Amino acid sequence: MKRLIMILLSAVCLTAAGAKDKVGATIGCDFVSQYIWRGQKLGNVSLQPTLGINYKGLSLTSWGSVGFNSDDAKELDFTLAYELKGFNVGLTDYWFSEGNYFNYKAHQTTHVWEANVGYDFGFLSVQWFTNFAGNDGLNRSGKRAYSSYFEIVAPFRLAKLDWTATFGAVPYATTSYDANGFCVTNISLRATKDFIIKQKWHLPVFAGLTGNPRAEKLYIIFGTSFSI
Repeated sequence: MKRLIMILLSAVCLTAAGAKDKVGATIGCDFVSQYIWRGQKLGNVSLQPTLGINYKGLSLTSWGSVGFNSDDAKELDFTLAYELKGFNVGLTDYWFSEGNYFNYKAHQTTHVWEANVGYDFGFLSVQWFTNFAGNDGLNRSGKRAYSSYFEIVAPFRLAKLDWTATFGAVPYATTSYDANGFCVTNISLRATKDFIIKQKWHLPVFAGLTGNPRAEKLYIIFGTSFSI
């Protein structure tokens, strides 16, 4: 697995080196009142920086989350993705602040590797995610669950705000989502207002509600983003 990740990273670097003037880059940071992910609360007030490069639909992005509370987990993820028109596919390496980052040994690593595939129809997007290696959850038999999650997102505009409605569910049993079988874990509605400063800088501000029927939880989230 470590060798596969290194090969993919090398491919991105070589591509970038051959097209210096065509490579795009992203630097950004989100500030959120709570860190809610797929209907699960993973932290309180957090800063979430992003650093990425992209070239002709291929992108490599690093993303992290650092909570203000000392007991909040610190997260660092790397995602290699490819988009072509509405189609997208990707690989993500998730890591939380437990254990040695460079420990990739089977049954010992705290990394989780996930693959995703999806399609954006414009008025609706669908995504499927599956853990295929690393510190995955267990099914009811105590074996690797290949934990999966699928999501449907519908964007729309209302009252001069940009909205997204999200429906997410876990298809089968896994301890990663505390699921005993098929269950809905994420029903969200978020509104965003993009403030433009000096006709150059964008400062999106967002607020939303997220419900997790499986956990019987409801969260309200506020945040803002900055990127260049």
